[in-house]
Amino acid sequence: MSTYVYGITAASHPSLPEGMGGVGDPALPVRVLKEGDLAAIVSDAPEGLKPKRRDLLAHQNVLSEAGADGCVLPMRFGSVAPDDGTVTGVLAERSEHYKERLGTLDGKVEYNVKATHDEEAVLHRVMSENPEVRAVTEANRQAGGGSYEQRLRLGEMVVAAVKAREAEDASEVQQALEPVAEAMSVGPESSGWLANVSFLVGRDSAASFLAVVDQLRKSHPHLDVRVNGPLPPYSFVDPGPAEPAGTTVGIDHAEE
Repeated sequence: MSTYVYGITAASHPSLPEGMGGVGDPALPVRVLKEGDLAAIVSDAPEGLKPKRRDLLAHQNVLSEAGADGCVLPMRFGSVAPDDGTVTGVLAERSEHYKERLGTLDGKVEYNVKATHDEEAVLHRVMSENPEVRAVTEANRQAGGGSYEQRLRLGEMVVAAVKAREAEDASEVQQALEPVAEAMSVGPESSGWLANVSFLVGRDSAASFLAVVDQLRKSHPHLDVRVNGPLPPYSFVDPGPAEPAGTTVGIDHAEE
């Protein structure tokens, strides 16, 4: 049977709670595979695994329990190897890399920050910052709304101004938070967000990081800034030169 991998720890990591269940219905027993100085937290992989809420939460719970007692390199939801031997083979093959990552990420967590515009507030800001947009708006108003071409031109100007504001705000989010984090990872672009960035933060620095997030919200009232965390440091594991041999990586962990 295939082996589902939750994360990688030091072999000296404290034992997991007895009888812990993982993904699957019924939940499959979680176990530990050791290889030298490393260990992998695994279970059998259920057939037809899909990113259902129950299994996403089970994956997260295993990592949370394990992470409470020491550093864990979290794998994304859906990380499956052909068998136990493949997992221990990867641990042996990449021993130095994983030990370096464990040392680097010890005592650190991830915060994912997403930002989007408050539509009404950003339109007000665009109008106040852009004299040309204001002038065309006023000209159209005086012309009883303006012609179709005039309205189209105004719409194009507003869209361009909002996109420029998005780029500026995305940069400002990163510039505000990067100095209070130990590392930063920019997530994939999405039409729903102008910024999607993960930050690596020391557990003892979390309050300071979140205080800067609050300052960012106050200084940028036209932004909706959402924070998800603390999370296992998914974005900073770095599997190495290539994906672990024989594994497949499925759906990313849910962030909402």
